[in-house]
Order: sequence, then structure tokens, then C-alpha cells
Amino acid sequence: MARSHFQFKKRQKELAKKKKKEEKRQRKLENKAVETDETEKDPTSSTEDR
Repeated sequence: MARSHFQFKKRQKELAKKKKKEEKRQRKLENKAVETDETEKDPTSSTEDR
């Protein structure tokens, strides 16, 4: 009877999740940095309508 590679598959799955989570965290940081740059460059854009 062949043995399953459950431990290996589980580890690979965990590593994939960790990588995906880290990429998502990096994207969020980049988006946050872009948003803060835009607000610093043009802080009056939100008050022009008043």
C-alpha cells in the first residue's frame, strides 16, 4: 500500500497561504503609501467643494 504524503502536502499548502498573505500585506502597504502621498500633495482637494 502506498503511503500518502500528507505532511508534505500540508506544509506546501501552509507555505502557499503564508506567501499569499505576505503579498497581500505588501499590496496594502503600497496602496496606503500611495494614498498618503496623494493627500500630502493636494490636501485642499477635499475642501474645495465648500
